[in-house]
Amino acid sequence: MRNTLLGMVFGMLVAIPLTGLTANSDTYHQLDLFGDVFERIHADYVTQVDDADLVEAAINGMLASLDPHSNYLNPDNYRNVQVQTRGEFGGLGIEVTMEDGVVKVVSPIDDTPAARAGVEAGDMITHLNGEAIQGLTLQEAVDKMRGPVHTKLELTVVRQGVEKPFKLTIVRDIIRVQSVRFRREGNVAYVRITQFNEQTQKGIERALRELKKKIGNNIEGVVLDLRNNPGGLLDQAIAVSDDFLNQGEIVSTRGRNPRDSSRWQAEKGDLADGLPIIVLINGGSASASEIVAGALQDHRRAVILGARSFGKGSVQTIIPLSSGSDGALKLTTARYYTPSGRSIQAKGIDPDIPVELKPEIEKDDTVAMRSEADLRNHLDAEETAPANEQHTPSAVDKIPAEILQLERPLNDDVKDYQLTRALQILHGIRLNTASVDSATSNN
Repeated sequence: MRNTLLGMVFGMLVAIPLTGLTANSDTYHQLDLFGDVFERIHADYVTQVDDADLVEAAINGMLASLDPHSNYLNPDNYRNVQVQTRGEFGGLGIEVTMEDGVVKVVSPIDDTPAARAGVEAGDMITHLNGEAIQGLTLQEAVDKMRGPVHTKLELTVVRQGVEKPFKLTIVRDIIRVQSVRFRREGNVAYVRITQFNEQTQKGIERALRELKKKIGNNIEGVVLDLRNNPGGLLDQAIAVSDDFLNQGEIVSTRGRNPRDSSRWQAEKGDLADGLPIIVLINGGSASASEIVAGALQDHRRAVILGARSFGKGSVQTIIPLSSGSDGALKLTTARYYTPSGRSIQAKGIDPDIPVELKPEIEKDDTVAMRSEADLRNHLDAEETAPANEQHTPSAVDKIPAEILQLERPLNDDVKDYQLTRALQILHGIRLNTASVDSATSNN
């Protein structure tokens, strides 16, 4: 069984023996050439170079020449990718950053060992099991804080307002990365997905269940925020799309090999109960995010608002290597297509309602970020005609023009203009629906 990532991706074991190469090719000669160069560097380079580093650099150079998303994962990077996609690990439960050479706690995660032990936002961690953090990188410090479940770790903490450093002993437990965050925005259910890992679909179900219960019958709609979401697991993107669709194709993939070509269909059941949905995207919305936005846009289930997405329309498979290296190969194996047959590779998804951030914010934020088309060796864009004309990508025609033209005066302290516009539109749809229902009942 293989799991496929979009932007991070898991896969199956594939062996490609040299005997599979064509006998009339000069491949063997080229491999001899590589061996000669390797030996010359090994014997004569001005300083001694580690052989493993040379081989890894050669592999990465070969993969980088294919496209920007294929690369070699050494054992450490492979483990990190597994943690990201699994969405859980043995650890303490704190979000941290590095400041003045020590680890600063940004926030303890609710209901985790760190929170229960009394770790607070702003705490500075100077030692781990008595060893100074000074001199470590943030990743090295994080790696030391993670570890097997039920093992102990002693933190030395400096806290503002407390005269002396003090120690906390915390027992590691399973920490689940919260890829879904949610809150009530007036009578709108606001749900943000930061990445697509193994916890995402469950997080969506919990978010909508709790928000519908909290808001009740006055709920006006759903804002699904996919901005700056770099992607993740394909199966989670499919599951999230299916949560809002009752039928029809969600996405298809096509590769050089038939085994890399597949189609996925939605099953009946809409977690939003037919409520209007607005999906927020921007130039940082890539891969799995674009699959969700593309599926809901093509089926006219949601209005897409914001700025054009990144444009990563390729699928990577992570192939564990059988060479004993404990590493893996992340290889581009297919392109994906939205339900209407669109390839968004190097093109992105255009929003139904283009809304940029306010100019004064654009100066401070990295809004003018690079797109897939700007990356070296990116796969070429494809010109694809819609496979099914009924999937005309526009849900805006369901919204009365006066609602789309509505623009309330914004206060200077409004920093998220895109979200504000989405809330305005959903509120307008709710008022319009109520007035139509009232007129119908009076007649």
